[in-house]
Amino acid sequence: MPGYLFPFVVILPSLAYSLISLRCAVKYFKNHDLPTPSASPPGVSILKPVKGMDADSYDNFASFCTQQYAGKTQLIFAAASPDDAIIPVIRQLMADFTNHDISLVVNPALHGPNYKVSNLINAFPHARHDIIIVCDSDISVTPDYLTSVIAHFRNPQVGLVTSLYRTSDVHGIATALEALGFTSEMIPNVMVARQLEGLTFALGASMAVRREALMNIGGFESLAEYLADDYQLGNKIHRAGWLLALDNCFVESVIKAENLMTVLSRQLRWARTMRVSRPGGYLASGVTFPFPAALLATLLAPSPVIGIAAVALLYTVRLSVCTLLSRRFVRDGLLPRWLWLLPLRDMLAFFTWALSFLGNRVDWRGSRFVLKPGGKIEELV
Repeated sequence: MPGYLFPFVVILPSLAYSLISLRCAVKYFKNHDLPTPSASPPGVSILKPVKGMDADSYDNFASFCTQQYAGKTQLIFAAASPDDAIIPVIRQLMADFTNHDISLVVNPALHGPNYKVSNLINAFPHARHDIIIVCDSDISVTPDYLTSVIAHFRNPQVGLVTSLYRTSDVHGIATALEALGFTSEMIPNVMVARQLEGLTFALGASMAVRREALMNIGGFESLAEYLADDYQLGNKIHRAGWLLALDNCFVESVIKAENLMTVLSRQLRWARTMRVSRPGGYLASGVTFPFPAALLATLLAPSPVIGIAAVALLYTVRLSVCTLLSRRFVRDGLLPRWLWLLPLRDMLAFFTWALSFLGNRVDWRGSRFVLKPGGKIEELV
């Protein structure tokens, strides 16, 4: 093979993956027909495990009280401590929406090292409806969210519905880097995985589950020892024989201003979580990263001009694909404003992927854990 072709061969996997992910996204959004909502929509119990304040906490919670949904809804907040700073916000919400079924469960009981799941276990006995939704505390939704998600349950074989998420409002470079990851990595990866193997996992921002399916896997108790409770919930329900659906009504992950080290720590936790949850696929994903491809293309090029040409081709495609995803499908408003950060985001993604193999410890909401094989965790004291 002529030497001038080496740089172009090196970038081929990453370049091809960008185009494949775009094709998968186009196919999904073009052919995504939402089931017709039921004339008698089922009741929904929304569980919100909380700990501490998030950005715009009140507004995030209030978005679940302004739904254009014809069925009954129940909103249950679950906290471990009566002194949690978020409780006055919840009390204010209850006072402002007196015509809504809102309750607060405060219970310090632990059922495993995953504190979030312990909150869910403590709140679950108060859930009265057969559709259970788990949403992170930093999530805001549009008024049609419930109608869109619940419509999938008209198919009696659907056991879980999960939602794509985005971040549209960032506070500087650090949070822009994290938000770009949703558009340039997470959503393309979900699109490709869904096309290749079907949906076999859930995304933690929003998970709606049929009570029967949840009971089939042993309830929330079956998740208490895992870090990636979202992945495990979806995967266990999938393996129990239920269908999983992906809703295209985006939910908003509202992030607050943070420094780069905090963002990097969270990125590493996510990376190590995925490594132990999907070890084979996670390892194979290394060939799709643009940053090492661009670096190798530069080093292997017989001349600087050829190296620059290969990298220019790779990033012309990548920048175009990400911009199209952002503006047409995700509609997060990040690109082209933050397009200049994408190469840095790619470098961060690769080094996070590599560092995930060098340790098994993660930090999560003020506690330290060690990851065990299969995704279980043990708290370090």
